[in-house]
Amino acid sequence: MMKTQRYHAYNGHCFGAWAVACCILLAAMAACVRADDVAPPQGAQPSLANLSLEELMNIEVTSVSKKPEKLWEASSAVYVITQEDIRRSGMTSIPELLRMATGMLAAHINSSMWAISARGFTERYAKMLLVLIDGRTVYTPTFSGVYWDEKDTLLEDIERIEVIRGPGATLWGANAVNGVINIITKNARDTQGAIVTVDAGVGEDRALGGVRYGGKLGDNGCYRAYAKKSNRSAFVDASDRETNDAWHRSCGGFRIDRDLSEKDSLTFQGDAYHGDVAQTLTVPLLVPPYAEVVDDTAVMSGRNLLTRWNCVISDTSDMSLQLYYDRTRRRDSQAGEAQDTWDLDFQHRFALGRRQEIVWGLGYRYTTDQYGSTYWMSIEPASRTEHLVSAFVQDELELCKDRLRLTLGSKFEHNSYTGFEVQPNARLVWMPNERKTIWASISRAVRTPSRFEMGSRIKFEAFPPDPADPGGLPALVTLFGNPGFKSEELLAYELGYRVQPTDTLSLDIAAFYNVYDKLRVGRVDTPFFEPDPAPHIVIPVQLCNGKYGSTYGLEVAADWTASSRWRLAAGYSFIYVPKEFKTSGDGSFVGSFERMSPRHQFNLRSYLDLPGDLEFDAALYYVDGMESFSMSSSQGAPNIPSYLRLDVRLGWHPARDLDVSVGVRNLLDDRHLEFCSTFGEEMTEVPRSVYGKVTWRF
Repeated sequence: MMKTQRYHAYNGHCFGAWAVACCILLAAMAACVRADDVAPPQGAQPSLANLSLEELMNIEVTSVSKKPEKLWEASSAVYVITQEDIRRSGMTSIPELLRMATGMLAAHINSSMWAISARGFTERYAKMLLVLIDGRTVYTPTFSGVYWDEKDTLLEDIERIEVIRGPGATLWGANAVNGVINIITKNARDTQGAIVTVDAGVGEDRALGGVRYGGKLGDNGCYRAYAKKSNRSAFVDASDRETNDAWHRSCGGFRIDRDLSEKDSLTFQGDAYHGDVAQTLTVPLLVPPYAEVVDDTAVMSGRNLLTRWNCVISDTSDMSLQLYYDRTRRRDSQAGEAQDTWDLDFQHRFALGRRQEIVWGLGYRYTTDQYGSTYWMSIEPASRTEHLVSAFVQDELELCKDRLRLTLGSKFEHNSYTGFEVQPNARLVWMPNERKTIWASISRAVRTPSRFEMGSRIKFEAFPPDPADPGGLPALVTLFGNPGFKSEELLAYELGYRVQPTDTLSLDIAAFYNVYDKLRVGRVDTPFFEPDPAPHIVIPVQLCNGKYGSTYGLEVAADWTASSRWRLAAGYSFIYVPKEFKTSGDGSFVGSFERMSPRHQFNLRSYLDLPGDLEFDAALYYVDGMESFSMSSSQGAPNIPSYLRLDVRLGWHPARDLDVSVGVRNLLDDRHLEFCSTFGEEMTEVPRSVYGKVTWRF
C-alpha cells in the first residue's frame, strides 16, 4: 500500500514538475522580451547570454587530439562546461557539475559518494571512465575508478571541463574506454587579485568557503594560492531521517606560470587536502543476526606536485614535458590504502608538409602501494610496485583543404598486469561548409585490471545454517580476486553531425555502437570449509573475464540564443544496455552492474539576464528509472525510479566585483533516490536544499 501511495505521489510530482517548469520558461520568455529593450547592466559579469553561437562553437579543446582545436571541428563527441556555466549553475562540487554534460550520468549514492559514467557501466567506481585534472590522472588503481570526495579545487579557478564521450585511449591510454573528463584550471595570469567566496545552506551544503590571491613574480611570471573548506550535510533516508553520511574537507594549493623566454614557458603547481567522511556499512557476521550495521569514519588525505615545460618551436611545431607526483592515503575500520605515483610524459607536435601533422609522445609511470588488512577485507600482496611504459603516435592528414581530414593513431602500452596493449583508432572529419561538420570513428580501447580484481578477498554476506541440517554451519559469501584477470576490451563505432541551421541555433548529434569483450563477472566456485575465526562454509565468488555484449545509443545537444539576454542549452541521451550480457564458459555467474544505466536522460538549462543587474537561471534534469544490483542480497537494492530535478538560481551584481546569489536545488521534490548501493554502502536520498552565496573579488 505504501509503495502504491508513493508511486502515485511520485507521478503527481512529475506532472507538477512539468507544469512548474513550463510556467518558469514562459515567464522567462516574457521577461526576456521586455528586457531586450533595456540597456545591459553596468556591473554585471560577462554573460553567457551575450556570447554568440560562433564564440561558443569556437571554444578551443585540447583533450580530443592533445592540441588546441575548435570544438566545432573536433572528431569526437565532446561537451565543454565553461567557467560561466559553473558560476551560474549554483553547484559547489566537481561531480555535481558533470550533470550538465550531455550523455553523462552523475548521481548521488549518498552525501559523499557519486556514481558517474558515460555510456553505461555505472557504479561507484566507474571503471570505464578516465578523469584528469590539468593532465594529471586521478584514476585510482585500487578499484578502477575515482574517489570523487577527494577531488576538489576552487571552482572559480576552473577554466573549463572537457567531457569526451567515447574512447580516448589512443592518446590517454588504458581506462579511457567510455569517456575522458579533463578538468583544466586557469593560467595564473588570469587569476590576479583576490577572491573570497562564502556559501551556506540547508539540505546539502552546510557551509563552504574559499579564498584565493594571485600576484606577479617579476615581469614574466604570475602566481596564485588558494584555500577552501567545505562542510557537507548528511542526507536522509526513506523515512526522512538524517543519515550518517556528513563529511568535511579542507584543501589548498598554488600555481606558478612563468615565461622563460619568448618560446619557453614553465608551470609549477600543487595541491594538498585532508578530510573525513562519516559512513554506515553493513558487515557480515558468523553468529546471529549474521549482519551488523556499523557507523564508521573514513579519513582521506593527499598531496600532489606537477611541473610542465612548454616550448613553441614555430607556428607548426611545439613540445612539452610534464612530471607529476601524487600521494594519496585513505583508511577506515575495514581497510586502509596508500599510493605514491610518479609520472613522466613527453609530447611533440610538428608539421610534415603543408597538409600533414604528427603528434607523438612517450610516457612512464611508477606506482607503489600499501594496503592494510582486516578479517573482512584484504588485498594480496599487501604492497606492490607497478611500471607503465607507453608511447603514442597520431597522424593527421588534410585530404581536402579545410574540408576533409583523416586522423590515424595508436597508443602502445606495457603494464605490470597484462603486458603489451595496443589501442588504435581512425577518425574522419568532413566539413562541407562552415555550418556543418560530419565525423566518424572506429576505436579499440582496453580497461586494465585493478588491484581489487587481481588479488582481493572481501567478505560480503553471511547466511545462517540450514535448519534442516542439525550439524550445519553458517555460510560466508566471499569475493576473490584473480591473478589471471585480463583486460576488458571495447571496439567502438561512432558517427557525429554538427549543424548550425540558423544564426541562433546549433545542434550536436552523436551515435555509437560499442562491442565489449572479456567483461568482469563473478563465477561461483565450489564451497569449502574454513575453521577461523569460527567454523563456517565459504562460498567463493571469483572475478573473471566471462561476459561479452554490445550497447548502442544516441546523444543530442542543442544551443539556442533566444535573444541578446537569454540563452537555452538542452541535452538528450538514449542508451540501450541489455539486461544481461552474455556469459562465456560453464558455471554460475553473478554481477550485473551494466544494467544500472538510465535508458533516457534529458536536461534543459536557461540563462536569463534581467534588468537591475539580476540573473535568473534554471536547470531541469530528467533521469529515467534504473534497475539496481547489489553484491549483498540481504541489504537489498531497490530499483531507482525516474526522477525530475529542478534547480533555480537568482543572482545579483550590486557592484562589478560583487556577486550575490540565492537558489534552490531539487525544487520539485523534498527528496529522491538517485543511485543504489553496490558494495554495502549506506544508500540515502538527496534532499531539497536552499543556499546563498557571496563572491567578492578585489
